Amino acid sequence: MDITDFSRDFFSLEGKNAVVTGGNTGLGQAFSLALAKGGANVFVPGLAEDDGTTRELIEAEGRMMAFYEADITRPGVPRRVIEGCVQTFGSVDILVNSAGICKIAPVEEFGRAEWDPMVGVNLTAPFELAFEAAKFMVPQRSGKIINIASMFSFLGGQWSPAYAATKHGVAGFTKAYCDELAQHNIQVNAIAPGYFATRITEATRADPEADRRVLDHIPAGRWGEVADLMGTTVFLASRASDYVNGHVLAVDGGYLVR
Repeated sequence: MDITDFSRDFFSLEGKNAVVTGGNTGLGQAFSLALAKGGANVFVPGLAEDDGTTRELIEAEGRMMAFYEADITRPGVPRRVIEGCVQTFGSVDILVNSAGICKIAPVEEFGRAEWDPMVGVNLTAPFELAFEAAKFMVPQRSGKIINIASMFSFLGGQWSPAYAATKHGVAGFTKAYCDELAQHNIQVNAIAPGYFATRITEATRADPEADRRVLDHIPAGRWGEVADLMGTTVFLASRASDYVNGHVLAVDGGYLVR
């Protein structure tokens, strides 16, 4: 490509179809809306549809949303999710593995009952979804797989060893999939959000001491807003990132530098 060929169209997702797990709540909703604003239709598997807000936001962009009731940790469901997107929209061009859970307990209280569900949602399901999506992306010689990592892909995981282990695993399988799929013009990357102002962090932000401890570690001096992730999502889902592969991109206000 000559440098004069580059244009804003490189960021367009016009005609693309995306699967976003957990795409109707929290950060997942921001990923879904970002893709819709970029031009993509969005297929959202989840345990329950929201109050319709996500659909309204996406349809307001002139894009389509399809909700598919599914537990992505059950055998065979990831395959049905990917096939459902293809049957509904005609292709699967983008996969965002956004769904995730985090349970907190001291190490001596963190057993298999806490470990297994987190591994299932945070690591096994993204692997299976990527595995199924690749079956369609390889023949079409294009695709974008975006995994959601974490600060705990780089750090330890006090009070949640399973969360840290799964997010380290997400970073590892992102790189492994890149190593095999790059030759097929498929880009596999991950976004590692820092500390964001969401429902999950409400208790921390409401505790002045805990809130200050987090903010003191962020050079930007503020918690992330979900909108801070939207540009990164469009970039990694678009042609603009065609030579970015196997990367874990921190969106953290500088958290990792301290």
